[in-house]
Amino acid sequence: MIAVKRVALVDDHALVRAGLKALVEDQPGHEVVAEGSDGRDVEMILTKAQPDILLLDINMRHLSGLDALQQIRTRFPNVQVLILSMHDTPDYVLAALRLGAGGYLLKDAAAQELELALQALARNESYLSPGVARTVIQSAIVEPSARSKANTPALTPRQTEILRLIARGCSTRDISQGLGISMKTVETHRSQIMDRLNLHDIPSLVLYAVRERLVSPED
Repeated sequence: MIAVKRVALVDDHALVRAGLKALVEDQPGHEVVAEGSDGRDVEMILTKAQPDILLLDINMRHLSGLDALQQIRTRFPNVQVLILSMHDTPDYVLAALRLGAGGYLLKDAAAQELELALQALARNESYLSPGVARTVIQSAIVEPSARSKANTPALTPRQTEILRLIARGCSTRDISQGLGISMKTVETHRSQIMDRLNLHDIPSLVLYAVRERLVSPED
């Protein structure tokens, strides 16, 4: 039996939450276990409801989604956070990813995008709305790399190939099928890449790959 993913919603608009709840619970294997209307509700919800996935709005009164994410990230590292926002500017998107968000979904996205995002997070993978993916890549290229190439650990050709595919948004299953290797082997390579680069989430791998010119905005 497939384990049900527990989902929490935090958004300051009741109608938005109602719509999200209906969409989430329409997805097989997902149930909404808690709701909140302000960033200040996040810590209590994560403590009491223990969700697997948190859908978090950015713009809320009293405490924004980004501020809430910064407060809870180290205490609840296993919770997958999907940011919901109307903003597609680099400042918002990159800030969310650096704070540990596993995905960024625009509020004007089609309902099918929420399904794709939930599926990605359930596989411990990242998801970016197509509307912001190019923004992230272009901004990462412009921004100087935090590492000097002299100090960058060398990756094997296979690791570099897998990193490129991860940065292009390929799922573990896609990489496995495309390279003719098992999903477990892909996961092992991904773990080794993270260890070698001292990066601990998929968004960080994507940003690294872009800054090191392993992928381009046209990929």
